[in-house]
Amino acid sequence: MNRPSVASGTKLIGEWLLELTDLDPSQLEACLAEQRESGRLIGEILVGKDLITERELMEALAHQLSLPYLDHIDPSGIEPEILSRLSVPFLKRHKIVPARQENGRLLVATCDPMNFTPMDALGTMLGIRSEPALAQERSIQSAIQSLYEREEHSAQAMMGELDAGGDANGISLGEELDLSHEAPIIRLVDRMIYQAVRDRASDIHWETFENDMRVRLRVDGILHDVLRLDKSHHMAVTSRLKVMAGIDIAERRLPQDGRIKRKVGDREIDIRVSSVPTVHGERIVLRLLDRSSLLRELEDVGFTPAHYDSFSRLIQLSHGIILVTGPTGSGKTTTLYAAIQKLRSAETNIMTIEDPVEYQIEGVAQMQMGEKAGFTFANGLRSILRQDPDVILVGEIRDRETAEVAVHASLTGHLVFSTLHTNDAVGAITRLIEMGVEPFLISSSLRGVLAQRLVRRVCPHCAEPAAIDPDVLREVGIAVEGISSGNSQFQRGKGCPLCYHTGYLGRTGICELLEINDDIRELINASSDASTLKTAAMENGMTPLVQAGGQQVAAGVTTPEEVLRIIQA
Repeated sequence: MNRPSVASGTKLIGEWLLELTDLDPSQLEACLAEQRESGRLIGEILVGKDLITERELMEALAHQLSLPYLDHIDPSGIEPEILSRLSVPFLKRHKIVPARQENGRLLVATCDPMNFTPMDALGTMLGIRSEPALAQERSIQSAIQSLYEREEHSAQAMMGELDAGGDANGISLGEELDLSHEAPIIRLVDRMIYQAVRDRASDIHWETFENDMRVRLRVDGILHDVLRLDKSHHMAVTSRLKVMAGIDIAERRLPQDGRIKRKVGDREIDIRVSSVPTVHGERIVLRLLDRSSLLRELEDVGFTPAHYDSFSRLIQLSHGIILVTGPTGSGKTTTLYAAIQKLRSAETNIMTIEDPVEYQIEGVAQMQMGEKAGFTFANGLRSILRQDPDVILVGEIRDRETAEVAVHASLTGHLVFSTLHTNDAVGAITRLIEMGVEPFLISSSLRGVLAQRLVRRVCPHCAEPAAIDPDVLREVGIAVEGISSGNSQFQRGKGCPLCYHTGYLGRTGICELLEINDDIRELINASSDASTLKTAAMENGMTPLVQAGGQQVAAGVTTPEEVLRIIQA
């Protein structure tokens, strides 16, 4: 780069200003005296006192340093390949911007011509000789903004192209942030969201550590490392995500929550954003909610024919409580939404209170719980009862008050759906008793409990017949007598790029359904323990979770190791 210099004997900046502007010599002398006292730049003092304009200062500096002055900057004439390699945060931080490309050189506009380092770095990064030009700071910022908008448009165009069927497998995200080939952060974030949607991820984890930043995707319930970034990109990435989510980018000491709505192809993706402070910086997790995967028909949830018939019969009852239990991420909301959709009709008034409302269902009145405003599940449920509902969905029963209001609603002619976090179906009964609900109220109101899990399916692209240890088969309730060690009904995936080399692709549900009959009611009234309840339920036809998983193993859908991993977890 040709660096500007002030040769000995050339006029000083003050002399150029006296020649080119209306500046009075006495005003210049007074400002020079102030400069000697404060150490500030003379141009900064003169512009601060409105004795000259920023443009006049830049033009005088251009004369003194024999540099071009640019009143207007239009980077659109620069090669797209060079523009695609620019880092907008880098340009904004150093207040420089490529202005023109000609004769194998790049003219770089700056308002600080003596700061050579960023201009040298830009030329080295782009592999082209750079030379400085002077411009006002506002002109530089305006040009950077136009580049930002260009990158925003390019990223959207890229996403649309990929959505239309473009091959995204060739994108090397790791290379995008190499120091010699740095792409805008917006492109990185958009590509990660696209990759997450493409790979059916439920969450994107942006995690910061002492020396780097890592991105992990949760696919089929398992986290996978997909990208590592230099720690220097942490601030830019978190700021971009927080701006997209509409949360405060300046607040870094407190947890925050936000929401992003994106459309990827023909799929509407709702993204819940959670930011928490850690010792190495903010950690952000994006929960991706895909309307097409959440709003399923009851037939598509993964029930066996017997479970489907029994559960369909339960949800047609006129009153009572039906609970769906399981840990976070076990598909409880998907099952409840499927049940609501099956019951939806012009003759039925369905109302819900949720935290949060995952997706809006046409024809259903959905309410968002807000504990900070004093709007809890319990008082929201009381309000719903005054709205003449037929079917009520309560997002979760968390305390005695909510449980008792739900019981009251079911006993007064309403069908109530809700969830509990318990390990199995009979655990829901003991949990309600532990909350303080009277056993006779539970036995009178509860109609059924569905406990469910999601197990990974064997990848159909790399599945192959497999021999399975008989002892493992026995653990999932499969009788091994008469089964040869090489029986081809059992399947395993050997691993391929489509399944992240795990051997599994997609998930299906396994469940145990407890229907409350007279025998179970008597045991509930007697406050029987969970073991006694489970034994009676199995005698009355309930298939335990592990055996339900064994049925899927026998059908070649999953593996016994996967069933045991989920059940034991």
